[in-house]
Amino acid sequence: MPMFPLGSVLFPYMPIQLRVFEQRYLLMLAEVLNSAAHEFGVVLIERGQEVGGGEQRFSVGTVARIVELGSAEGFISLTATGDRRIEVVEWLAEDPHPSADVRVLPELEWDPELQPLLDQAERTVRRSLAVASEFNQPVWPADMHLAEEPLAMAWQLAGIAPVGPLDQLKLLSTSSTRELLADLVELSQEAADTWLASWGDQQA
Repeated sequence: MPMFPLGSVLFPYMPIQLRVFEQRYLLMLAEVLNSAAHEFGVVLIERGQEVGGGEQRFSVGTVARIVELGSAEGFISLTATGDRRIEVVEWLAEDPHPSADVRVLPELEWDPELQPLLDQAERTVRRSLAVASEFNQPVWPADMHLAEEPLAMAWQLAGIAPVGPLDQLKLLSTSSTRELLADLVELSQEAADTWLASWGDQQA
């Protein structure tokens, strides 16, 4: 599968917007658009940078499906939506762009008994977004509309939670819906507490 290493995590059911200008990724994009699925993989960069190659990457990622294309001087813009989770089995030769053999990770399952935990996760994430906005953090709006389907909502909550890339990767790598929601509550609360503590220290 063609791969696009980035400095951020893509979650299922979440959008991503990219500006493609490097020659290797322009070639990759042409390959993707010539395929039936219009898909590529997104993984988080572990060390290094996006431009120029040579970065090290984490193995768990998400398939991105292109839904919109645009062009401007010097680059192509695209919007894609996160689909299924994947794990890199083997990185292949980068000729001319990153690609890998991947396996699809199991889909999470929904249990109606998890509804109270989903409700708690939504409250905690929205509260942490409201707190983050007070500190001018570049986050999603606290009143963002979410999907009604429970699993889609859970992944979207993970996508908008104001946590760092490594915490995002932990959420993406979860093995159960219960684990995902519990981690969402914990990590979002920790983020809000950190900002509030920082504000308290500044006032002291």
